[in-house]
Amino acid sequence: MLAAPLAPARTAVTRTAYWPRLLPVLAALACATRIPSFVRPLWNPDEGYLAVQAGLLLQGGRLYDTVVDRKPPLLPWLYQAAFAVCGSGSLTPLRVLAVLAQLLTAMLLASLARRRWGDRAGRTAGVLYLLVSVGLNPEDAQAATFEVFMLPGTAAALWCADRGRWGAAGTAVAAAFLTKQTGGAVLLPVAWLLYRRGAPRADVTRLAAGCAVPVTVAALLTGPAGFLFWTVTGSAAYASLTGSPLHVLARASANTALLAGASAGLLPPVVRALRAARSPAPELWLWLASSAAAVTLGLHFFGHYYLQLTPPLALLATAALQVPPRDRHRAAVRISACCCALFVAWGLLAPRPELRHAERLAAALAHRTGPADRVLVWGIHPETYWLAGRTPATRYLTAGLLTNYSGGRDGLRVGEEYAVAGTWPVFRRELAAHAPALVVDDSRGRPYAPDRVPTLRRLLAAGYTRAGRVDGAVLYARVPGAQRARLSPGPYADRPPPRPAPPPGAAAHGRR
Repeated sequence: MLAAPLAPARTAVTRTAYWPRLLPVLAALACATRIPSFVRPLWNPDEGYLAVQAGLLLQGGRLYDTVVDRKPPLLPWLYQAAFAVCGSGSLTPLRVLAVLAQLLTAMLLASLARRRWGDRAGRTAGVLYLLVSVGLNPEDAQAATFEVFMLPGTAAALWCADRGRWGAAGTAVAAAFLTKQTGGAVLLPVAWLLYRRGAPRADVTRLAAGCAVPVTVAALLTGPAGFLFWTVTGSAAYASLTGSPLHVLARASANTALLAGASAGLLPPVVRALRAARSPAPELWLWLASSAAAVTLGLHFFGHYYLQLTPPLALLATAALQVPPRDRHRAAVRISACCCALFVAWGLLAPRPELRHAERLAAALAHRTGPADRVLVWGIHPETYWLAGRTPATRYLTAGLLTNYSGGRDGLRVGEEYAVAGTWPVFRRELAAHAPALVVDDSRGRPYAPDRVPTLRRLLAAGYTRAGRVDGAVLYARVPGAQRARLSPGPYADRPPPRPAPPPGAAAHGRR
């Protein structure tokens, strides 16, 4: 064994000037690796969705009611707080917070490694984590979205459990879960450490209370029924196994290859340690395994899911590098630094055609409507609302919310008939109350186009006329003096609801 899991090494640990020397290095590296995040107004639709949500919450919207998403509440609240303090015109404050989140994760990993294997191991763990943390497509690695803010909670859970602080460990698990549901997977290695300590009843109670109290408070603040649906029971459609296996396999293979390439300096020492039967502490393997299970859950394999693997991978590599010969340590860092530089350059230089499309579309919306007008963008780019500074006419910010065009699937089960029961009546009521001044069909040939969605097709025919095209998107302006369309229920609107029935406004969505 490289180290006993519960008896940290005591050698090579100094007590003076360690953190004052290491912290500036980690801070500089965290900033350098995330420079690309500051050169784009946004990186992916998740950021756009969060930005629109935050704006609606600032206007008095209610999470899981008039503002809906299948995610826990912490990150929407963080975006809302940042917009309240700094304004909603830029995501730069969130970019800064993302850098701090990465720095905090690196510090926690460094502290864990130092406690177990000494000073040098602490430096290695922090540096290796930051170098590998951007080793994916820039739209996944550089965005200020769920995984980046979830990782400090997962690292803090292991840090607290390693020191026997079970109440704090449970709170950290809850914080990770309340940022993204898959963050709760870190409970497995935490529970293992508790088991190895003998699992005293008082410690089990502390861990359980630490997990339960924050989640209960969040549920009470947002409404227990809505919270339960949007964070747990309502994700069944998103985690569905339907869709093209080849489509999913191609994405999984590409993102696995990207992370493996970024980890070229980390994987060889881990493999050598396994071959030599010198396995690191089992809780680190449990952490990696539970994170891999979280990545696999639902079989979507988006790139940003893989970020959850990077903290345990960095610690496992650090543990393996403690075995002689020590020259492998420098090689691992050098290779990781070279790979990191390539990914940072990719982030700085790669074109973003979908962002350019959203910006041009937003400019057209801003030109053709007033600040008080509501608009409907029928597509999968909610960032268009935020870029245009316009309020959506409905709580459903993407077409996927109403057609099951979700999770990157290939469109085999897409259409009005596949929406979650109860969503279309809400959609009709909202459009009757807030008839959009402009409707944008941004489907561009995808299977949720209006000619395949009867309710939307009737809406356009009843009171809108074609007003132009922007990059393949079709603009529809409301006919002056036209009566608001009375949308009759579609053929699938009155399907019996599932049991238990979702709260009002529940729907499947097509985001990542």
